[in-house]
Order: sequence, then C-alpha cells, then structure tokens
Amino acid sequence: MPPKFKTPPAAAAPEPSSEPSLGPAFEVSTTWEGLRPAVAGCMRCKLCKTRTNTVFGVGLEAASLMVVGEGPGADEDAQGEPFVGRAGKLLDEMLKAIGRSRKEQAPEKSVFIANVVKCRPPGNRDPEADEVEACRPYLDQQIRLVKPKLIVALGRIAAQRLLGTDAPLSKLRGPVHEYGPDKTPLLITYHPAYLLRSPGEKAKSWADLKRVHQLLDS
Repeated sequence: MPPKFKTPPAAAAPEPSSEPSLGPAFEVSTTWEGLRPAVAGCMRCKLCKTRTNTVFGVGLEAASLMVVGEGPGADEDAQGEPFVGRAGKLLDEMLKAIGRSRKEQAPEKSVFIANVVKCRPPGNRDPEADEVEACRPYLDQQIRLVKPKLIVALGRIAAQRLLGTDAPLSKLRGPVHEYGPDKTPLLITYHPAYLLRSPGEKAKSWADLKRVHQLLDS
C-alpha cells in the first residue's frame, strides 16, 4: 500500500502593497499645460504620501539658464515653489550678481529653477534613487521644453543624480559636463545651503558664477 502524504496548505495570497509603484512606462506630456497637472497629481513614488505640495518649478519657460537643485525643503513644500527659504534668498543674490532673476521675462536675463524630485523627502533627507528615477521623466521634459543653453546643478546630490555617478563634488565641479540626448552643457557648483554653512567657500562659488556668465555669453 503506497504511503500517504499530506497535501501542503495553499500559499496565502500576498497582501496588496500600499506603496506607490512605478508601474509600466508612461508617456509624459509634451506641453507645459499637460505637464503641470501631471506633476501635481503624481503618485509614482512614496514621496506622494508625505508631501504638502508638489514643487514644479519657477521662472521663464524659455530661459537660457536652468538651475537644478536636489529637492524641496520644508518652506518649498509649504509654498509649492523651489528655493524660497534662506538658501533661496542666497540663490537669488547669486543669480542677481550675474544679471539673472527668476522674475525676469527676457530669456537672456531669466532663469528656470527646478529640482530632481518634485516632492519633499521626509526630514529633508537625500532623495533616494527610485524617487529620482520616478521624477526624472518630468525633469527631462522640463529641460526639453525650456531648451536652456546651460544647466547648473546645485550641490553634490543634484550633480550625482543627474550624471548617474557617485563621484564627489570636488571631482564633478570644474568640467563642463553634458546632459541628455541633446547634450546640454551642465556645470556643477555648490548648493546655497552649503554656502550658508561654509561661507569660506563663497569665493569658489563666485568663480563658478563668473564661468556661468561667460558660458552664457559665448
């Protein structure tokens, strides 16, 4: 008589995840009118759970200069605009020194300011790789629409995330890099928040700003 075997119990169905998922590839709107509401309603990563506002970007949509930071902080999350705290005030002063302003309407005097992620990471931590990749299609489309002559990345995190590298800021600062299929020139400099903590580095930042001015005028 053959031995009897107990039938193993059926595996329990996995619990549905409450975490947002990237899901299948999606098409990003090719117009500002479509891109803004897409960002406002985005749920492609876990940052959507803790944000107050998405932070789309600010400035002239045809600016010759585009500035990219790492992500919104508490003030930006509350107001829905990038760089509005102390670091934002310093950034405005830095831009003013080279004849640029987020409020200007002339392309040669204006700037478009955005971040690699559109939602504030909790506790102002660094944005994680999956969060950056979830947001990258939005930033890439902003770059396509603005068509800047030059992109300036502020700080190590923005630089590393844009270039896909772990190299330190000291190695990334200096050379003119290229970003995206259009090979848009990309320059790396210090984040204004870092300059507030380390005012001794402002001289290096000023050298970077003068180079930005030269590149835009060339």
